[in-house]
Amino acid sequence: MSNVFGELLRVTTFGESHGPLIGAVVDGLPAGLPLDEAAIQADLDRRRPGASELTSPRDEPDRVRIVSGVFEGRTTGAPVALLVANEDVRTADYAAWRDCFRPGHGDWTWWKKYGVRDWRGGGRLSGRETVARVAAGAVARRLLERRGVRVAGQVLALGGVVARDPDLAAAAASPLRCGDPRAERRMAAALRKAREAGDSLGGIVEVRALGVPPGWGEPVFGKLDARLGGALLSLGAVKGVEFGDGFALAVLRGSKANDPLTPRGFASNRAGGVLGGISNGEPLVIRLAVKPTPTLGRPQATVDVRGRARTLRVPGRHDPCVAPRLVAVAEAMTALVLADAALLHDARRRAGPDSRRRSAPRTRPPRPPGAMDGRRSR
Repeated sequence: MSNVFGELLRVTTFGESHGPLIGAVVDGLPAGLPLDEAAIQADLDRRRPGASELTSPRDEPDRVRIVSGVFEGRTTGAPVALLVANEDVRTADYAAWRDCFRPGHGDWTWWKKYGVRDWRGGGRLSGRETVARVAAGAVARRLLERRGVRVAGQVLALGGVVARDPDLAAAAASPLRCGDPRAERRMAAALRKAREAGDSLGGIVEVRALGVPPGWGEPVFGKLDARLGGALLSLGAVKGVEFGDGFALAVLRGSKANDPLTPRGFASNRAGGVLGGISNGEPLVIRLAVKPTPTLGRPQATVDVRGRARTLRVPGRHDPCVAPRLVAVAEAMTALVLADAALLHDARRRAGPDSRRRSAPRTRPPRPPGAMDGRRSR
């Protein structure tokens, strides 16, 4: 089983949806990095359930404890261990269906692979597992902040409702993480309607990383976009990832798809901040296709462990759409990849034969007028 992520910044996560706790161990952090529980808690609060009438009513405070690796508010260089207790578990919601496989979940594939499965809400396959990712990602943010890198996300579409010219700052204050107030109201109405029908919705989440310098990424198999894509596709609800203009580039001519270089920098950012698998100094722009929540409040056809046809309706507490809460998780995975890429970049420069010459500070090309900033732009 694969529960360890990263090369120099290594994260190990553990715990199940209905177990006693969820946790992460973050190893490879430099000593002296300012870190406290409040900084991690802020990110966990953005992910936690029960914060809005449009999310799962599971009431988890998600209070984090740092149990190692930090002394007097700074990392010591030892592994940082983070623990979050599960405090609102209702295993009885799943007991009657313990022998059935939930459509759209990994229940059947896990059972086929391991011959055993945790039927209590999905175990490691539950969205609850992402608590550990967000806690670890909050630690990675502290490392990136020292380098002037900021990661922020938003919901661009939900249930077919598309945000127009959304603003990242407005998205941060929105319960649905949407930076377009008019679209947010329509999204909320669509969510209520789907929930009343016992159904669910999907959406599109965008993550931007601002301030990433040129040079991060390790071609050819460790390309920055390849690592980011793999990290984000490891999220259970994500079924597609694109960078920059992504799939829209497939219908353009090369003369329209390229980002021209000028003495003042790139004239556009259709590539989404990565060229040749290496960051180019422009904002990283990543969009995720988020599937509808597979657990529904209506009957679904399935089979049990003996292969018999069954009709399943799980009465558990679920989000009508996971996209708003996924924003914090996608930010966390992006931060972990970027923090690891930064450490790898530094290590390779120090190890190179011309490391003394390359250690001179580099300046970023000036930004041309109209270059991409925190707002959505093509």
